[in-house]
Amino acid sequence: MADSHAPLADIRDAVSRSLIVGLLLAAGALVLFAWIAHGVLHGRTQQFDDYVRLLVHGHSHPRLTIAMRGLSLVGSPAFLIGLGVMAVVFFARTGRPRTAMLFVIAVLGAEGLDQVLKLLFHRTRPVAFFGLTEPVGYSFPSGHALVSCVYFGTLAVFAAAKSEGRGRRWLFYALAAVLIAAIGYSRIYLGVHYASDVLAGYAGATVWLFSVASARRWWRRPRR
Repeated sequence: MADSHAPLADIRDAVSRSLIVGLLLAAGALVLFAWIAHGVLHGRTQQFDDYVRLLVHGHSHPRLTIAMRGLSLVGSPAFLIGLGVMAVVFFARTGRPRTAMLFVIAVLGAEGLDQVLKLLFHRTRPVAFFGLTEPVGYSFPSGHALVSCVYFGTLAVFAAAKSEGRGRRWLFYALAAVLIAAIGYSRIYLGVHYASDVLAGYAGATVWLFSVASARRWWRRPRR
């Protein structure tokens, strides 16, 4: 009889460990965001931002610029909306309406969070490189970093949940991480964001992802 409860106990232990790890990551991300935001408000990140900005720009190349503009486009609202519609339709047609709804909530919530934070901090954008037109709106945090992190991170979690084998699951996570990092780097490379904007975007996205993941866990919890 005791043996029959062993797998259930193992699952509960795994869930508890993942919840603790997620909570620690979210708490660390929240502290990081608060630290960066405090530095931005008091002008303490400007020296670091200018250094990184010039360092990255010093390694610019015409072909690399084309690639960075393409990556920045991948993180743009126009691209994400189109891909998001296809993802929602796919989830709905494969009998996963809750997944579709949770994905929409995660992405729209990330966009709303970004807009609220931009209005709160009112940080002026840097002068863009390569003669690009400066985006409309404030600079802190980076919307591309925040929204793309939530967007592709959520898709990676959904894909991993349907995959068999730890290797394949980690492959989805790794691909999402590389794409998210590349999008953030492209914003610094093009000169439309400071490095602190991008880092704060990732930190805010981590907190929001944990919130969405917690809601998903509660949603799927068996009801008595």
